[in-house]
Amino acid sequence: MSLLRPFVVLIAVVSLLAVVASWRGTVAQSTASGGLPGAVAMIDASRYPTLQAALDALPATGGMVQLPAGKFEIATPLVISREDVLLVGQGTATQIVNTNTTGEPALIVRHPKYLDDKKQRLWRIKFADFRLVGNEKSGHGILAQGIQEIFIQGVTVSYHGGDGIRLDQCYEDPRVNDSLITYNKAAGLNLLGCHDIVVAGNQFEENQDALLCSDGFNLCMTGNCVDDHLRHGVVIENTYGSVLSGNMIEECQGVGVILDRDCYGITLSANVIAHEMSGGIALRDAHGCTVTGNSFPIVWKNALVVGPGCGHNTIVGNTFSDTYLGNGQTKRPTDKEFASGITLQGAYDTNISGNTFVGLNTKALTVTGEPSRRIIFANNVLKGVDSDH
Repeated sequence: MSLLRPFVVLIAVVSLLAVVASWRGTVAQSTASGGLPGAVAMIDASRYPTLQAALDALPATGGMVQLPAGKFEIATPLVISREDVLLVGQGTATQIVNTNTTGEPALIVRHPKYLDDKKQRLWRIKFADFRLVGNEKSGHGILAQGIQEIFIQGVTVSYHGGDGIRLDQCYEDPRVNDSLITYNKAAGLNLLGCHDIVVAGNQFEENQDALLCSDGFNLCMTGNCVDDHLRHGVVIENTYGSVLSGNMIEECQGVGVILDRDCYGITLSANVIAHEMSGGIALRDAHGCTVTGNSFPIVWKNALVVGPGCGHNTIVGNTFSDTYLGNGQTKRPTDKEFASGITLQGAYDTNISGNTFVGLNTKALTVTGEPSRRIIFANNVLKGVDSDH
């Protein structure tokens, strides 16, 4: 062995230690100088005496508030009055419980001057990954007023005395995705004066109504599960240019889907409307709408009603059926099957084509009320069912 080799190894080790020391010094210097320029420190709510104190610690430019796991009771609303805010928890391990019994919301987000000037707006608020629980005497779960580009994702909102989520004049691009909205005394999601709305992949159960959308534009409601509501499933009023597609809407005490008060240009497509007590789809004041590719299994009565004064609508390629399984078999006994068809009540200029009607307790097409006019009823399949056509 050469006598120089130990010295070479020693020099290499010393050099490596020098590099490490230099790197550590650089990191220390960077940390001492404040780290990444422009970075805003995350607010860890566990380091504050109350959740509201953590929210109030946000700078005017916004930031992120991290909620810890735990159960946190509040008696007055949590208020966010800054924009560019992310409020995020640890999933359902973060539970905020509203103990208020005087109708106050759990969480309010709005501009600090909004109540005096309804034109004031905040931008870009996101809520994610926490559970919000109320009681029958509390108010709404989330009340957002005048928020542009609000995003609610992965939030559980349950047992509130008002709406689960109320978005009031949240005009620009509101999004509610992948959330669980259940057991609220009013609507699960109430959209008032909103525009370019995305409601996707949520589960709604046993609210009064699942979703209300009024005085809005361009609702895109897709891939949601709506089950066991105490009144209606989806109610849309004075809204146009919208689509309901790929939703499961089941066992509402009232009507599965209602279009009313000057709705137009709306498509209801590829939904399953099942087991509704008082009706499947009701076009009460709807024009230029398309109902296509939907299944209406055992809707007990009024599977699809087109009301007085509704016109220019297309009803194509839907199936109205009982629980027939093939080979002469049905899933449920005949005396417990209640399947229904289409009812026209003074409709006009309506195309009803390519639908299938089988095993109904009503007529395929029932015409009642004032006369309907300029109706096409063609190329439909009727099996074992009468019709007024």
